[in-house]
Amino acid sequence: MQFTEKMIKARDELIKLGHDAFVTSLTSPFIGKTDEEKEVIKIHQKHNLDAIREFWSLMQGADAVLVMNFDKNGIQNYVGGNTLMEIGFAHVLDQRIFLYHPIPEMPYCKSEIEAVKPVIINEDFSLIK
Repeated sequence: MQFTEKMIKARDELIKLGHDAFVTSLTSPFIGKTDEEKEVIKIHQKHNLDAIREFWSLMQGADAVLVMNFDKNGIQNYVGGNTLMEIGFAHVLDQRIFLYHPIPEMPYCKSEIEAVKPVIINEDFSLIK
């Protein structure tokens, strides 16, 4: 959610390419906010709006998930805890998993992400088929 504006741009590009792309309804409070403000919003949504179940529900019936993994907290191509859970949800739902950037060198999640065999698109939306 830290990169909501980039997620919305990606959704719009995917729609232009003919995909039925969407983002969660929880994105609007993040638009135009600072990183610090976004962190407060994320905590509120996790604890008070059951954001994890919101994402699970939204994923039902989808064919694929695109993970927008950008640099964060000094880690290249960062994948946070919630995103790792969403990758797991997608895998269990037999959805294709696409990563915007390569798998991060994060010891606690690298092997789990590798195990679901994501397609790395390296910012090239045409690779999503």
